[in-house]
Amino acid sequence: MANNPTIIDTTAAFVQQELAGAEGGHDWWHIYRVWRQARQIAAEEKANMLVVELAALLHDIADPKFHQGDEHIGPAKAAAFMAAHNIPADIATHVENIIRHMSFKNGLEERSFYSPEMGVVQDADRLDAMGAIGIARAFNYGGFKNRALYNPAIPPNLQMTKEAYKHSSAPTINHFYEKLLLLKDRMNTATGRRLAEERHRYMEGFLDRFYREWEGE
Repeated sequence: MANNPTIIDTTAAFVQQELAGAEGGHDWWHIYRVWRQARQIAAEEKANMLVVELAALLHDIADPKFHQGDEHIGPAKAAAFMAAHNIPADIATHVENIIRHMSFKNGLEERSFYSPEMGVVQDADRLDAMGAIGIARAFNYGGFKNRALYNPAIPPNLQMTKEAYKHSSAPTINHFYEKLLLLKDRMNTATGRRLAEERHRYMEGFLDRFYREWEGE
């Protein structure tokens, strides 16, 4: 099946409708940015563009954190959409596997599925958790969950399991050490690693400034 712009347009419209009113860090614009970034990485890494675009568009169609931690709703909803639009079974299965396995928390366990296309989409998603956008998303979600900005008495958990990550209510600054600053070294592709460098440095600069301002400097 050729990369048909019609199915991509249809998928984008479906996702935009499904995520209307979503939390600002996990809304349509998050999908849009990951989709565009994934296309850029896929072109450089010569990955299957149809798989990459579908997975990027559908990867957060039902983020577990907004569905009582249920990790099956998203892949099932994506599979149903692809079946309804006659996506070939091998493509649909590949996309569903990417959605099922690409999240950061699943990376805290032993990897049970991987493909070059998953590497591309995962890198694009991780890049959106870094840099200026990543900082904005972290504090937006922290506010959504009514979390403290920072509490010096609550240190980051640097040995976090998947279950601990899912149930964490730590201050937002801790999230930088528990996830965001770890992403640079977990990129899958050469393109992702290159793009992550500047975003990582930006976050380090932000944290340095944050702590100085916290102390009134």
